[in-house]
Amino acid sequence: MENPATAGPPSGRQRALVPVLISLGMLVAVVSSLGAPLVPTIAAEEHVSLNDAQWSLTVTLLVGAVVTPVMGRLGDGPRRRAVILAALVAVLTGCVLAALPLGLGCLIAGRAMQGLGLGLVPLAIATARDALPPERSRPAVAMLSITTVAGVGLGYPVTGLIAQSFGLYAGYWFGAAVSAAALVAAAMVLPASPRRAAPRLDLPGAVLLGAALAGMLLALSEAELWGWSSGRLLALAGLSALLLGAWAVHELRTARPLVDLRLIRDRTVQTASVTALVAGLGMYLLVSSVTRFVQTPSDAGYGFGASVAVTGLVLLPFSLASMAAGRIVPPLARRAGTAVVLPVGCAVSLAAVLTFALARGQLWELFAVMAVAGFGIGWMFALLPGLIVGAVPAHETGSAMSFNQVLRYVGYSTGSVLSATVLQAHTVTGHVLPTGDGYRTAALLACAVWSAMIVVTAVLPPRRRRGAVAARVPGAAVVPRTPDEDAAREVVR
Repeated sequence: MENPATAGPPSGRQRALVPVLISLGMLVAVVSSLGAPLVPTIAAEEHVSLNDAQWSLTVTLLVGAVVTPVMGRLGDGPRRRAVILAALVAVLTGCVLAALPLGLGCLIAGRAMQGLGLGLVPLAIATARDALPPERSRPAVAMLSITTVAGVGLGYPVTGLIAQSFGLYAGYWFGAAVSAAALVAAAMVLPASPRRAAPRLDLPGAVLLGAALAGMLLALSEAELWGWSSGRLLALAGLSALLLGAWAVHELRTARPLVDLRLIRDRTVQTASVTALVAGLGMYLLVSSVTRFVQTPSDAGYGFGASVAVTGLVLLPFSLASMAAGRIVPPLARRAGTAVVLPVGCAVSLAAVLTFALARGQLWELFAVMAVAGFGIGWMFALLPGLIVGAVPAHETGSAMSFNQVLRYVGYSTGSVLSATVLQAHTVTGHVLPTGDGYRTAALLACAVWSAMIVVTAVLPPRRRRGAVAARVPGAAVVPRTPDEDAAREVVR
């Protein structure tokens, strides 16, 4: 069947589709920026502890991790447009709810609703694959993959400056305005959902995966408060591991799984999954350390005592460099091959954390560190969609991308917790601030992570044969690839 996107010149709606899809990714970044930088302000405004205020960040990640694979599966069928619009309505409602001065409970409930926005990027990628011709879908998919990374440096300074100038709730009103604009644009531009059979939602799989991820992320977020050797932490972690194992067994046995784990047997998908998890870990291990370092008062013997707004500006080079990488890397990968290009991205990230370990005495050095780090992370995230799109059938794109996105969120949470744990281990009893050696240790830990990833990503799978995906799924027919799928696979060759 001919792809309508390739028939004739693009219409106005088709030309507007890519900017609208990118705006959905940037909305996810804005939602994320309403979390970590505002935690101290929430604690002060609501007169609660930092641990209680931290739930304004934790609950968003928990909801996002749980709903993202469900939204991805629903978005693989004829309800994709409805799922996207419903998620945008939920984000808008959550921003308004958080913006109302009704107490911490109302704010956390609003932040939970905003978590649905974290599942939008995989659906945007699936939409770009289905609705755009190959020459436009390849760069669009690469750019969509790094929007959440690029938005870190763009959203943090904007929301931080708004909250610092006009108060805490003004930041959430800003999020509501952005959400409303994205909802209107999406309603006007999004194409009709693909004409595919409605996928049957795997409710047992959704419950098992949601409970396992919620338990793991809760354990990670509360580890510092409960203690790493506490009984309830170990029990929660053990139960989460059991639930995750039960989910994997269920997914392999069910006819219509939430995430088709048989596809993850493919070495390309395995590479993309490991890269997403580790890149997310390495990214937040550095970002969490840098933002805390910059805000530390200089009388501690290090740090710059910067405000939330200035701290956000330190992350701006991270965003700009990641967007630059998103433009450069896809054509480079098509010429040199992903097996060469992906380890280079890991090496760039290694250079960034090594620089942070050795040179952080001047503020400009941190700007340089974040620029290099942004280029390295953007480099890798720009490649991941091509790896997945080139390895899974079209009707599994949304589900596979959603699972990859979940792995990113797990990496983000793990990196943030590791940073806090290392710094806490270097905090002398009776003191509030860690010693400067704690930041060096965190950076060297990140160096070890990226060194290992260089080895892992240096060995990529060979070029796949036609019909290989279908042949690996029991009972599946070997269906010839469409021209769009052939073109998409060029990203990984």
